Amino acid sequence: MGFSLFKPKETVFEQDERSDNASIIDDGSLHFYAEGGANSKEVTYQEASGAPIEVDSPLGYSVGYVTVIFLNLSKMIGTGVFTTPSSVLSGAGSVGLSLFYWVIGYMVAYSMLAVYLEFVSYFPSRSGSEVVYLEQSYPRPKYFFPTVFAMQTVLFSFSSSNAVVLAQYLFKLAESEPTDWQLKGVAVASYSVAFLALAFNTKYSLHLANAIGVIKLITLIFIGITGLVVLGGNVSSIPDPKVNFRNAFEGTSDASVYGATNALVKVMFSYMGYENAFNVVNEVKNPVKTLRWSAPISLTLTATLYILANIAYFTSASKQEILDSEIGVASLFFEKVFGSNGASRALNFLICLSAFGNLLAVLIGQSRMLRECGRQGVLPFTRFWTSTRPFGTPLGPYTLKWGLTVIMILAPPAGDAFNFVVDLSMYPSNLFNFLLAIGLIFTRYYRKRLNFPNSGYSAWHVVVGFAILSNLYLLVAPWYPPTEGATGGDVSFWYATYLVVGLAIIAACGAYYWIYIKVLPMFGGYEFRQTILKMDGGAVAHKLVKIPKEQVASWDAEHDAAGRVRRRTVNPVVVGEK
Repeated sequence: MGFSLFKPKETVFEQDERSDNASIIDDGSLHFYAEGGANSKEVTYQEASGAPIEVDSPLGYSVGYVTVIFLNLSKMIGTGVFTTPSSVLSGAGSVGLSLFYWVIGYMVAYSMLAVYLEFVSYFPSRSGSEVVYLEQSYPRPKYFFPTVFAMQTVLFSFSSSNAVVLAQYLFKLAESEPTDWQLKGVAVASYSVAFLALAFNTKYSLHLANAIGVIKLITLIFIGITGLVVLGGNVSSIPDPKVNFRNAFEGTSDASVYGATNALVKVMFSYMGYENAFNVVNEVKNPVKTLRWSAPISLTLTATLYILANIAYFTSASKQEILDSEIGVASLFFEKVFGSNGASRALNFLICLSAFGNLLAVLIGQSRMLRECGRQGVLPFTRFWTSTRPFGTPLGPYTLKWGLTVIMILAPPAGDAFNFVVDLSMYPSNLFNFLLAIGLIFTRYYRKRLNFPNSGYSAWHVVVGFAILSNLYLLVAPWYPPTEGATGGDVSFWYATYLVVGLAIIAACGAYYWIYIKVLPMFGGYEFRQTILKMDGGAVAHKLVKIPKEQVASWDAEHDAAGRVRRRTVNPVVVGEK
């Protein structure tokens, strides 16, 4: 039987000074409480094992409408639209189907965006997006999803593919052919500059990301408009700009299941970022209202520009030239339209700036995600992940991302690095998106059973269903082998290597949870309990502590389910329905 939030049958204790009125609502094995953040009028109702709400954000409140739009847009418009169209065309088999794939990708991304918007209406004072939403959708087994997702997030916290592509365009700008190690060196240097640009100030780093976002938006608009001009037959260097559109779907029948799925994976890689602003929710004033219109605008605008950019590519070069261009399709477009002159080099510079802006946007968003993982208490060295000292920035997560990105730039072989890393990062993302969409149904059930107030936003059931089915397809279809055989994928080794590696990493994270949370306490004679850790600078986190079994009863009597120390012991008061 569920309990009403306003007429609970529960044992009420007086709480500590952190939140005197945040009583625990017991629902069997689950324990919920409500607390408001300074950024929102809406109250956050969450399961008590989740990271504590930071009433006052230690990272400030520098994120407004404009920053939300450009955080999303800058992560989406990075290198994908300049590098993946040839792979999408190869997988789709035809120009017409490849263009349609960009529309399908938009629909999948929008369905997941609706899921995120409903979640943010439930948890308006929690940054970290997936970290929070999975934590609250699957609160049992206790700490399982926080632990597995935190470990997976740490292991995949690299941006090597975009850094390598930025380095490639820098060499194109210099009209130089690099060796593998020269390319890797420039990629490391580029990412190091991005790290230093964000490490010392939150407010001004957001301003920098916005400024570069404006430039990359203008760049993509320019490419789209130029493509329409070429399509109109107004560029003498392109004698037949409509050749690819006369039989646009020629070659579709030759596409394999593997190729079609691979094309969709590449498209979804280009749309990754529609959720980026959800990582900074607790830095946004009135986040539900702000994200409700600004996040869809950023996605729709990006999708429109993506389609126009692809049309531009197809107007300027033949189908075979685009297939042969591999990741240099944008450079091919510039050379065909403007020739190998200053204009082409200037546009290559703008693509370099766009890729650099993407590095900034990803680093901003994922640093908050890592910080939220650390605030859950399931990772060691809680202060490293959570503290904002000394510059008021998440320096620990920034540093980790820099280190892992450098390793992933230097370690993989240059030829297969881009495609393998893209595929490897996408598969776990699809898995967690699938679980997130299903988790929304669970969260709705919890909230309805406990009579929590209406959040003011609800995604359509058909949209949530589409999100579940589309992500299920992206989980199952990649296992279908290519027609060319086991090594006929877009890497030189076994096509499904990234699938096995991705699942093995997640399985290893699950094994870590089982050993650390279950096995070691069993043999060590202790149980884990959470407590509140407050740090200089205003950061607040959970910290897991080991309590000997003989002391567990007294600990539980002195702390509530959220880990807060009771100010004083009082006789329990059973509050019944009136």
